[in-house]
Amino acid sequence: MTMPPVLSIDGLRVDYPLADGNNFCAVDDVSLSIQPGEIHALVGESGAGKSTVGNAIAGLIDPPGRITSGTILIAGKPLGGKGSDGIRLGRDIGVIFQDPMTSLNPLFTVGSQIVETVSYHLRESARASKESAIELLRTVEMPEPERRFSCYPHQLSGGQRQRVVIAAALSCNPKLLVADEPTTALDVSVQAQILSLIKRLADERQLGVLLVTHNMAAVAQIADRVSIMRSGRLLESGPVSRVLRAPQHDYARNLIQAVPRIEAPLRRLPVLSEKDDVGTSIQTILETRLGRREAAGSDALLTVSGLTVDYTTRNWLRGGHVHRALDGASFSIRRGEIFGVVGESGSGKSTLANVIAGLVRPTSGTITFDGRPLGANRDRDARRAVQMIFQDPYSSLNARMPVGEAIAEPIRFYHLASSRADSLSRARTLLEAVGLSGDMGERFPFAFSGGQRQRISIARALAAEPSLLICDEPTSSLDVSVQARVLNLLKDLRDTAGQTLLFISHDLAVVRQMCDRVAVMHAGCIVELADCETIFTSPKHSYTRHLMSCVPSMPISDCPPTHKKNASA
Repeated sequence: MTMPPVLSIDGLRVDYPLADGNNFCAVDDVSLSIQPGEIHALVGESGAGKSTVGNAIAGLIDPPGRITSGTILIAGKPLGGKGSDGIRLGRDIGVIFQDPMTSLNPLFTVGSQIVETVSYHLRESARASKESAIELLRTVEMPEPERRFSCYPHQLSGGQRQRVVIAAALSCNPKLLVADEPTTALDVSVQAQILSLIKRLADERQLGVLLVTHNMAAVAQIADRVSIMRSGRLLESGPVSRVLRAPQHDYARNLIQAVPRIEAPLRRLPVLSEKDDVGTSIQTILETRLGRREAAGSDALLTVSGLTVDYTTRNWLRGGHVHRALDGASFSIRRGEIFGVVGESGSGKSTLANVIAGLVRPTSGTITFDGRPLGANRDRDARRAVQMIFQDPYSSLNARMPVGEAIAEPIRFYHLASSRADSLSRARTLLEAVGLSGDMGERFPFAFSGGQRQRISIARALAAEPSLLICDEPTSSLDVSVQARVLNLLKDLRDTAGQTLLFISHDLAVVRQMCDRVAVMHAGCIVELADCETIFTSPKHSYTRHLMSCVPSMPISDCPPTHKKNASA
């Protein structure tokens, strides 16, 4: 007898009522199915409806949102059935959320949280639940599972926390696993481990997996089928090998072409439509109204020598412990250069950026900027010369301040405008330079998408007219289309305004497209430093070769992008 699909969705529609009495349709007529052991990827831009589909399957649609039509069957049974045979979240459906830190209770050990799930759904004794929890940690390849069982979430790395979440999702041997962006913000090696783990579990347990993601390389690595969504509707669906190599829909073709490739750098990354490309506004505004501030050359703008940072942890029982986050880093950045820093989580990348930005005091070493020593106690001009774009644009913007005021604030602080009206006018100019309307300055951060907020953060950093712009994981949480627009913007800043950038990322394909030279960090040390072409084609250090081997490859599409001029080398 043929087994029913693990998941069967037919004509799903999800609506959210609006204040004017109308409905916003978040998901419209979506149909798909997943067989046992199959990984089905759901991809698209932010707002496409991917997570809403996942939430509908898990029964997590928040009121007043509601499923207005369609059916969802898990192993042939409808959601929310009554009695012991009814389909339930946790027992029949496991969910892996995007941020494991928000999925875990910081006040309880990770082992107790898995035990709670097992004992509630399977009615096992405390001893049996603990044994099951440790075995689950072993199944997800957690190192030293007996010891990690008693750890709190903050004592684990990001990859280890994600393994705990996967273990909890598998605790009741579910039929379906919904994985919502399970590798976002993980470095390339940990991402490879998590994806390999999900693939192995699907094969061994005949587990159906719905992988909700914007990471097209992850889709190419582990998915069997893929569906591409836009504005709540499915545009294209089929086997991964066919959709990624020969997409039929124009939107699918352009979305796939927008993925940064590690094989060879492009002059500009393809965007989904011509109106998404902000290169023209950068050229006309930065060049004619703000001017070219730096001239590219071989002389060093920033020189770092023997930089070391130690953190001391204190324990009243065991005394202090010194952790060396940065160990003798030395390098220089030339004017007009995009200098990349890569490495795994905990390698010291962000510590290095924070020291250069003046946010962390170094233990030893020197920083020379534009021929002058740059110490911890910096004057106004030294602080203005180095500005930073942080990873999370929402938390770095003041939620109670209109974005125009947020951009104008550093202009007034550094006395770059003669009046408040002049500072707001310059803020409008900067908003236009990053591809937004100047009238948007009156809005608050919550009124913008993630990509728009990141552009606002770039505009605010540029407001101080810095000589060096530090970009710390500026696109890690953005979908590929928004990422392409932000990366093109940063390239335009260098090419048109001569901006010098320190670009930090764990996405090696992005680094390949962006950087002139690259430093590879491991355990606080720079283990290799060379031009980008050498790092990616003939790496010398074993750790660099290990990082390259972890990068998932994307098949080359047989179909050219719709906007050919953006994809030219």
